[in-house]
Amino acid sequence: MDTQQFEQLVARAIESLPEEIRERLENIDIIVDDKPTPEQLRRSGLSRNETLLGLYEGVPLTERTQGYGFVMPDKITIFQRPIEASCRSEKQITSRIQQVVRHEIAHHFGIDDDRLEELGRY
Repeated sequence: MDTQQFEQLVARAIESLPEEIRERLENIDIIVDDKPTPEQLRRSGLSRNETLLGLYEGVPLTERTQGYGFVMPDKITIFQRPIEASCRSEKQITSRIQQVVRHEIAHHFGIDDDRLEELGRY
């Protein structure tokens, strides 16, 4: 799949979120990158057999204080190659992108991986 088509699927995943969620996506950039850098992999703390499909880098809404302002945007990166490698069809890629986008946006709202696992959703 070419990058433009993949980016369109990411944009659709964001557009499909409830309006009240989209309205709270403040000071955040959502981008597509080919694959994680070695530094991103190292910081993520994944073991060698785990794959990084997306990454949230920033200050979650739950940790922002009144003094929060005039800062660089938080960043969500969706990694195209690992997502494609984990799927067998375009339909699976679309579904996985939606999962990863929701998962990373949950981090923006202050929900960590343990809590996401408890909730049973990405």
